[in-house]
Amino acid sequence: MYRTPPLAPRAAARHSDPAMHDIKAIRADPAAFDAGMERRGAEAMSAVLLGDDEKIRGYKRTEESEAAANKVTARDIGRAKASGDNALADELISLAGLRVAVGEALTAAGVEVERALADAIATLPNLPAPDVPDGLDESANVVVYTHGTPPAFDFAPREHDALALRFGYDPDAAANIAGARFAVLTGPLARLHRAIGQFMLDVNVAAGWTEVAPPVLVKPHAMFGTGQLPKFADDAFQTTDGRYLIPTAEVSLTNLIRGRVLDADALPLRFTALTPCFRSEAGSAGRDTRGLIRQHQFDKVELVSIVADADAAASEHERMTAQAESLLDALGLPFRRVLLCAGDMGFSARKTYDLEVWLPGQGQYREISSVSDCGDFQARRMDVDEPKGGRYKIRGQKGTHFVHTLNGSALAVGRTLVAVIENYQRADGSVRVPDVLAGYMGGVTELVPA
Repeated sequence: MYRTPPLAPRAAARHSDPAMHDIKAIRADPAAFDAGMERRGAEAMSAVLLGDDEKIRGYKRTEESEAAANKVTARDIGRAKASGDNALADELISLAGLRVAVGEALTAAGVEVERALADAIATLPNLPAPDVPDGLDESANVVVYTHGTPPAFDFAPREHDALALRFGYDPDAAANIAGARFAVLTGPLARLHRAIGQFMLDVNVAAGWTEVAPPVLVKPHAMFGTGQLPKFADDAFQTTDGRYLIPTAEVSLTNLIRGRVLDADALPLRFTALTPCFRSEAGSAGRDTRGLIRQHQFDKVELVSIVADADAAASEHERMTAQAESLLDALGLPFRRVLLCAGDMGFSARKTYDLEVWLPGQGQYREISSVSDCGDFQARRMDVDEPKGGRYKIRGQKGTHFVHTLNGSALAVGRTLVAVIENYQRADGSVRVPDVLAGYMGGVTELVPA
């Protein structure tokens, strides 16, 4: 297995509006589009995009004019032949041939401009929602509230990697098998890891999400649709046949609607999955090199919701975030909700809440979940190539509408394991198992050092 640059997304259909961002909206208010991009820390691009857009529209107008003129010429050729004026007929035929050549040249030029426009738009992030705070990095994020009280210890709490070594964490074996940033868990620690994932999946299903067992290998268009390609190709693992290992089940779950026009009455759709995830962690050298915080392979329980419009998405965003919070609350883990600023959000998000869990060993809150409202951004990206998807239809009405998509971690299993063993550690080195996990542990109530 190796990583290579992504396959380029297919060029947009001839003379279609570019996807990812609504070109009509950019035409209507280019200043607002540029302001949104600048809030994301991206370059103002409306002048470039609209320049290419006008070229494409100009090519289309010229082609239509040439096609209309050729219809008249075809009629005149018929009349010339009918009257026996073969010289005029030949002259008109030659003129029609020139128009065909011009039309072919215009089409080729238009395709090149369309490709350039589509490639440029594909690299631009989603626009931030109006209520997202300004700022370009985490220093501008806003703590919405804090829940729970960090545990008090009468000893110096240990960090998770030191604790985990006593219960079945074997980083040396992992390094021997796969290299750095992998983990081998055995015995009681492996069982606790499995218990956490199963618990979270069961709670999500009980709350109304449909369990899915999706592929963890996907085609490039699936990664493009959710925004991982082309910008984040270096953070993905690609196989020799061109497929990608998913960095999150968001990719597989969101693409379930690809190639379908949904009935409005069927919305919302809610999916949850427990899958392994794979990330190269490009650019993260030196960060969390010890332990289980930042791995190339990790398990995560994902939530994805598909809704009709912005109002439904705003409500669903709160519901999804509360669902992830309910898991932390049930596990007895202190956490806080953080509203990310415009420049710190993920590429596809228009609004994001991070949930940060308290880690006593580190003495700080660390991210354990990120829940994002993506608006219709991903649906538009999935509409670039065939089969088209990401739309819904209202019965009795003409036309279709783009769905709005949301996704969130509920939760990252490895980081939850880290939080459990750090918050429930004891002075003698043992770890109490949270009560809600006892049934998943076969009645085991504590981890005792070997």
